[in-house]
Order: sequence, then C-alpha cells, then structure tokens
Amino acid sequence: MSRGLRVWQASARRPGQGCGLGMVGVVLEEAFQDGGRERGVKSGGPSWSGGQACPGGRGGASRGSESGSPRGLLEPGVTCGPGESTDGTGTRKDGMASGGAVSPSLSPQDMEKEQETLRAWKDRVARELDRVVAFWLDHSHDQEQGGFFTCLGRDGQVYDDLKYVWLQGRQVWMYCRLYRQFERFRRPELLNAAKAGGEFLLRYAQVAPPAKKCAFVLTRDGRPVKVQRTIFSECFYTMAMNELWRVTGDARYQNEAMEMMDQIVSWVREDPSGLGRPQLPGAPASESMAVPMMLLNLVEQLGEADEELAGISAELGDWCAQRILQHVQRGGQAVLENVSEDGEELSGCLGRHQNPGHALEAGWFLLRYAIQRGDAKLRAHVIDKFLLLPFHSGWDPEHGGLFYFQDADGLCPTQLEWAMKLWWPHSEAMIAFLMGYSETGDPALLRIFYQVAEYTFHRFRDPEYGEWFGYLNRDGKVALTIKGGPFKGCFHVPRCLAMCEEMLNNLLSRLAPASALSTRSPPAGPTRPGAE
Repeated sequence: MSRGLRVWQASARRPGQGCGLGMVGVVLEEAFQDGGRERGVKSGGPSWSGGQACPGGRGGASRGSESGSPRGLLEPGVTCGPGESTDGTGTRKDGMASGGAVSPSLSPQDMEKEQETLRAWKDRVARELDRVVAFWLDHSHDQEQGGFFTCLGRDGQVYDDLKYVWLQGRQVWMYCRLYRQFERFRRPELLNAAKAGGEFLLRYAQVAPPAKKCAFVLTRDGRPVKVQRTIFSECFYTMAMNELWRVTGDARYQNEAMEMMDQIVSWVREDPSGLGRPQLPGAPASESMAVPMMLLNLVEQLGEADEELAGISAELGDWCAQRILQHVQRGGQAVLENVSEDGEELSGCLGRHQNPGHALEAGWFLLRYAIQRGDAKLRAHVIDKFLLLPFHSGWDPEHGGLFYFQDADGLCPTQLEWAMKLWWPHSEAMIAFLMGYSETGDPALLRIFYQVAEYTFHRFRDPEYGEWFGYLNRDGKVALTIKGGPFKGCFHVPRCLAMCEEMLNNLLSRLAPASALSTRSPPAGPTRPGAE
C-alpha cells in the first residue's frame, strides 16, 4: 500500500473528527428532528413568505412550499420544447410556464410527446457540446509552449497568454473524459492536446519541487507568477493526472495523482501550514463548503473503477459528506457557504453568505454519493436541501436566472457582483435537476431542469462564435463578452453538456423504444459555430 493510501485511511479515521457512514446517519437524524437543528436562527429575520431588504434575498424565496416542493413554481403537465421560451425566464409565448413531465399516468399520446421533448433536448445538448468543444479546439491550444490559452475573447482571440493551473488541469480532465466516454470524441487531436497539457503541468505546475504546492498562474512558458493559499490548483492537477492515466495507461500520471492527493488530504486533515495561511488570532475557525465538496469529488474520481482504492477511500468520502451536510443550517431552511469547524453558524456577513450555485453543485456530488451507497433517505434529504432549497431562494423572480450570491437574512450581500448571473451556477443546476429526475422520476424536478436549461441556452449561448458568455447582468444582458479568463475555461459548460447528454440518453433508453433512438443520433463530430 502506498504512503498516500495509508494517509487517506489514517486521516479518515482520526479520532474526534467524525467519520464513516455512521456519522452521516447522525447528521441526517439531527436534520430530520423538528426540521433540523435551530442553530443561529435570528429572531425577526425574514420568513419564507416575508419581504426582503435587498432584491434576491431569502425573503423572495416564497415560491413553492416550505418543504421545498417545486410544484408551486410551474404549471404541471405543460410541455415546452427547446426554443419555445421567448425570454428564458420560464414563460412561453402564450404566457404559460414552461416545463414537462414524464408520468406513468399520462396517456400513450402524451407519453410520446414527453419523450419527444426529452429527445429534442438530448439532440440540442449534443449539438451544443460539439460546438463548445470545437471552440476550444480551434482557439485554445498553445502549439509552441504546450498547455492551453484560456483568456479568450468572444471570437476566440487570445487577449492574455497567462496560464492558470487549475484551468489547465480542468481542460486536460475534460478532454480525457470526452475521449473516454464519447465515441465521436475519440480522436487523436483531443488525446494529443490532453497529453501536451499534462506534460506542461508536470514540468511547470509545482512551484518548488519536490514540494507539491502548485502555482495559481504561470507565464506562457511556465514561470510561476502567483500562488494561492488554497487547494484548488492541486485538486484539478490531481484530476487531470488521474484521467490521463485512464486514457494512456502511463503510470507516471497515476503516481502524480496519488502523491498529490496524499498532500491535499494532509493539508486539509492534518497540517495546513504548507498552504502558507498564517493563523491570525482574529480569524474565525471557519470551514468553506468548497473544501469537503472538492475532496468528495476527488474521492469519486480516483475510486472510479478501482475497487481497492474506492474501499480504502470510502471513509474519507463519508467524512466529506458529513462535513458538507453540516452546512444545512437554521432548522434546515438555509445552506450556508461557511460554518465553524464544529458545524455551527458563524456571525456576520461570512456566516450569512450563500452561494446557490455551489449548493447545487454540492447537491449533485452528494446525490451521486447517496446513489452509490443505496441510501434513499440521504438521497431525499439532498434533493430537498441542496437542490430545491437553493433553487427556491436563488432564482430571480423578476428576471429569471440564479443570483450569484445571497445573504441568508435578506440583507444586501457585500459582493458587488451578487446579482449577476454567471454561467457555472446554471450549468450545475442543469446537472443537479436532471440527475434528481433521473433517479426519482419526480416530474417536478424535470420541470425545473427545463426551466433552467431554457434560460441558460437563451441567455448564455453565443450562436455566432460558439461557446457561452460567462457573465450577465441581473436582467440577463451580456456584461462581459469574453469566453474565458482566470476563472472560466473548458470545464463547466462542456461538463454540463456531456453529463446531460448521457443522462438524457439513459432516460430515453428506459422510456422509448430502441428503434426511435437509433434514428436520432448526434452529429459524427464537432461542428463549427453557426445557427442552430
């Protein structure tokens, strides 16, 4: 057993930290008692049906029932195919709410209509995935130095040649995953670009080898510019190396992935000093949801199709899930981005901070965790608290779309961009609600998927040059025309589209005759930007 596996196993069993499925069960049991623990509930705060001090606060979250049911949001039984919505807010030209449901109670004719809607969305998603991948293939590859350009303008022009390590890792991972799982992407140019990106990371990502700390940003030729005191460059480095190993069989990549995972777990569970964060006396002992989320994602990534590794890292996955579940606060009525290390609500803006997109992404991470373990109770809890709750509070009732940040008391968030609509929360929402529907068959979840997907395709998609805009104003107008930068690369959009295509294909395989599917296959290869 490697040192890395020993550290994971030992750290997952550290006394006093709480681990194992038993601890997840304890957290759930507490959550179900009287609606959850009443931690930090402030008297006089806005209720689900109350007003709000700032647009988009929790006071505007009364759409739907207190239990989080979405059935009050959309009219049941109304089907909206791709492109029927005129404004992307969930309203069709005739004023009816868009959505659709596949229900055993439907007549055969209505069932066929619902299958056609799913099939239309599958084809639309597949075409869009081809266009998005084509954009990155055409514009992002650095043929001279290796790696990828991510600072791309609307038409793909490079406006800065800095290379961000976490985005390099994400693009390597994305190319490998597409190569592995989609026959039409099993092409040499994707694999060769992924290997070139991986070699660039191996040569330059780590600031001072053999220390494992990675740079956040590099010059075009690989010289370090900036280091962040977080684990995220290292996490996506790990994901890239593991995927490269899966598609090439080269043990160098897997060894790098295992060693880096060892270091990440050590930083999180044992000694964070290597990250360079000083322990200042006034700083609260807080935990961001992003850390256990990312670790849970890595546990799944490394354990995929590896029974030995999955078994050894299972307790670490349980610990991650337990830590994420502690972010459900206020009697089960809020998912908070930051909590104390012992799972209590923090004071001030830090404690009230909410990120609907992060909650939804954590939701589908936890949903897959619950599905893998066959835990129906946890699955239901996750759908209620990490899908429906952030959607109800986060959806803008006036303009549509998900707010970027919110304040749990309905106060105006301190982040200037709080009311903007960003590409990645909508991508994560599409994955979360389609996954929820795929696993439960609840038509209400499918209606929300349609609502989010229609808004997303209508507002973010660029029909002229390809890929998606990343940053919209609150009213849904494009604020920045760039297609990539320090934070947006080849990841959230293609991952969303690829996962949704797979889920829609699986749904149609269960619901429709095989002969109907065989006549509607996706294009043979990536298409270039143009009218849909």
